[in-house]
Amino acid sequence: MKKQFLRALPLATLCLALAFSSCNSGTDKSAAKGTQQDSLKYSTTIDGKAVKLYTLKNKKGASVSITNYGGRVISLLVPDKNNKLTDVVLGYDSIGAYRKKGEPFFGALIGRYGNRIGKGKFTLEGKEYQLQLNDGVNTLHGGTDGFYGKVWDAKQLDSTKLELSYVSKDGEAGYPGKLDVKVIYTLTEDNALQIDYQATTDKTTIVNLTNHAYFNLNGEGDSTILDHELTIDANAYTPVDSTLIPTGKLQPVAGTAFDFTKAKLIGKQIGDADEQLKFGKGYDHNFALTHHDGKTPVAVVKSPKTGIILSIITTEPGLQFYSGNFLTGADKDGKGGKSYPHRSAFCLETQHFPDAPNHPNFASTVLKPGETYKTSTTYKFSK
Repeated sequence: MKKQFLRALPLATLCLALAFSSCNSGTDKSAAKGTQQDSLKYSTTIDGKAVKLYTLKNKKGASVSITNYGGRVISLLVPDKNNKLTDVVLGYDSIGAYRKKGEPFFGALIGRYGNRIGKGKFTLEGKEYQLQLNDGVNTLHGGTDGFYGKVWDAKQLDSTKLELSYVSKDGEAGYPGKLDVKVIYTLTEDNALQIDYQATTDKTTIVNLTNHAYFNLNGEGDSTILDHELTIDANAYTPVDSTLIPTGKLQPVAGTAFDFTKAKLIGKQIGDADEQLKFGKGYDHNFALTHHDGKTPVAVVKSPKTGIILSIITTEPGLQFYSGNFLTGADKDGKGGKSYPHRSAFCLETQHFPDAPNHPNFASTVLKPGETYKTSTTYKFSK
């Protein structure tokens, strides 16, 4: 890890860089103008801290824009089969929309605990902790005071690397221990977005960090992801109850709608008469990954329209596949005034298992003083 850091580029410089990048690889000028306007709209102050938009770009013209408000991935431009840069993540045109009630965590860094904890309770070293409830009777993505709504300290290390850091105080959102978190986004020269997470604590706690990007490889704003072809390297998944909390069992995927061991369309069995699909209103389940060595792809998604292929590599044991079941398209406040209708995006969130603190048979999410939490996930794009 580098010890010396470059200061973040001034906002005006970022805007010029964004405008210039639009001249390359067939990106149209209107998209560049929209990106430039986005940059201007992200310069604000929240909770007394400056919010900015940071853009990483590789030599092939691919780029990713990230705000330090929630560490959110705002746009991700990658080449399609015709070398046209295509934005493959959902989001908004200004910072205000990311703060509205019910916003679905678009592109956010999630913590202190990604996914759900049943009834917001867990016991650690003999003491029971009660977290904030923000998903019915459960806690989701850290609670109402999660990392997705925090202003992170940011350092743009170079043109392809952004470091974000945040200190979560002891007791924040109900979690024990002061947690020092660092996340580094890297855009590689082979069109991959690598996310490296690190955390330390001064008191025994639980940690489960992830990113909540919503993808549509046809391009954000396209009406569906049911035509995408998906493969997940998992022979089992964790079934849930009616509130989407794991039962604690591992269920084989063979012979079920959850079998993605061979490539199939997301929409092929999403409407099956399966209790699990009814509970999730589609796919909203954790898959127990067969390989998570940081080298082998754990999931591959292909778009029939753009030819874009997304491969995911991770060191995490689980993968939450969410098929955008709670998107409604009711608000036309997506990028460029677009609506994001039902199942117009998917999420593949690398993670430890949901509700793991309450299931001893799941891999532990406990972090103790003197230990360092480290995990890495890469979203690689090809065609």
